Amino acid sequence: MPNIKSAKKRVLLARAANESNKKAKSILKTSLKKFEAAVAAGNAAETDSAYKAAIKTIDKSVKKGILPKNTAARKKSSITRKMNSIAS
Repeated sequence: MPNIKSAKKRVLLARAANESNKKAKSILKTSLKKFEAAVAAGNAAETDSAYKAAIKTIDKSVKKGILPKNTAARKKSSITRKMNSIAS
């Protein structure tokens, strides 16, 4: 444990940021898994709502700095292709 006051504060802030990032990553992964499950089931209405939720969580992850912009674009493109293959 650090002795300097500012170092102690940094430890606390790093711990809080770590928890926040873990939560955001978990929400993102869950959203993507729900979309994949909906695609596998083949239900168009369920897939559409899961798609919208997944896009929203990807965008939030970019805003929070969890995902790089290009990674988010790649993920969005991938799930959009899957969504379009279900539609046609």
